[in-house]
Amino acid sequence: MKILQIIQRPQLRGAEVFTCQLSTHLIDQGIEVVIVFLFAGKGKIPFNGKIINANANERNKLFDYSGWKKLSQIIKEEAPSIVQANAADTLKYAVLSKLIFKWDQPVIFRNASIVSLYLRSVLQKSYNSFLYKHVSKVISVSEQSRQDIIKLFPHLVDKSLTIPIGVEEVATSEINPFIGFENKTNIVHVGGFTFEKNHKGLLRIFSKAAKDNPNLHLWMIGDGPLKKEIEEIVSEMQIRDQVHLVGFVGNAQDYISFAECLVLPSIIEGLPAVIIEAMALRTPVVAYNVGGIKEILSNDKTGWLIEKDDEESFSVMINEALKSNPARKQIIDRAFEEVQLNYLNSKIAAKFQSVYKSYVS
Repeated sequence: MKILQIIQRPQLRGAEVFTCQLSTHLIDQGIEVVIVFLFAGKGKIPFNGKIINANANERNKLFDYSGWKKLSQIIKEEAPSIVQANAADTLKYAVLSKLIFKWDQPVIFRNASIVSLYLRSVLQKSYNSFLYKHVSKVISVSEQSRQDIIKLFPHLVDKSLTIPIGVEEVATSEINPFIGFENKTNIVHVGGFTFEKNHKGLLRIFSKAAKDNPNLHLWMIGDGPLKKEIEEIVSEMQIRDQVHLVGFVGNAQDYISFAECLVLPSIIEGLPAVIIEAMALRTPVVAYNVGGIKEILSNDKTGWLIEKDDEESFSVMINEALKSNPARKQIIDRAFEEVQLNYLNSKIAAKFQSVYKSYVS
C-alpha cells in the first residue's frame, strides 16, 4: 500500500507537522508514503521520507491548470493507492486534478478546522460542496468538526468520520528557556499570529490576570501577519516588561515544558495539537471552549475550560490553574493519562491505516 500525502507548503504548522508525524508512523507500520507540497516555503518539515515539490502557483491558485497537471503527473509516476489531502488548498488541487486529468485513486480529505466559520457566501458553499462530492472520505480532527461539516454538507454523512490529531511520545525538557526569569511565574501561548488565535484578547486577559499576580509573565511563541500589530498593542498597554514576543522557535516544547501554564483563548479551532502536547508534558491548560477542545479538555478533570469571549473568567482561571495544590496535581495527572490512552500518534496512525485498508481491499 502507498499513500500520497498532499500538504500546503513546508512549514511547521499543525496540519503539516501532524501529516509528517502520521506519515512516519505509517512507514513504521509497513506502508509506503510520499509527501507532496503545493507551494514553496522556507520551513523544513519533520519527515525523512520522499518529498516532492508540485511547484503550484499560489498567486493563481483558483485557476492553476499547470499546478493541477503537475500534481496529476506526480500521481501517475508515484502510483499511490490513495491520495490524502490535508487541509487548506489541498482539497481543491486534489479534486480538480483528479477531474481534469482522470486519475482513479480515491481522495481522502483531512478536515482540521470548523469549516462553516470560513465559508460565508453562497458561492463559497456551493463551490466547496462540489469539491466534497468528489472525495471518498472526510476525516475530521474532532467530532465537533465532523458535526459542523455534515451540517453544512449533509451529503457527507456517510463519508465522514472522526480521527483526532495526536502527538509524539515526549519527555519533559531539560533545557529551561526562561533564563533570567526563573523566579517569575511564566505562562506560554503557542500559535501563529492570525485572527483565529485571538492575540488581542489574550493581551486583555493577561493584563487582568497580572493585576492579581504582578509576578506573571506571558511568552508568546510564533510568527505571522499580525505579529507587528500585536507588538504595537503591547507597547500601548505598557506591558512590555511582562509580555515577551519570542517569534518562531524550533523548541516550543521547551517553553511548554517549563511553563506554569499554557493559555489558548482561540476563537476558532479544530483540535489544537499544542493542548495535547502540554498535557503530555504535564503542563496545565486554560482554553476557550471552541471547536473540539471540549472533547479533550474538561473542567476539574483535565484542565480549565472557559466559554468563548468570557475574558474575566479566563483571567481568574489562569491564576486558579497556577495554584500549587492536590487538585491541580490530579488534573495534570488525568490529562497526562488521557494522552497516553487516546492521543499518541502511534495509535492514531493505526486508525488511519484501518481506513486506508478498507479502500485498498
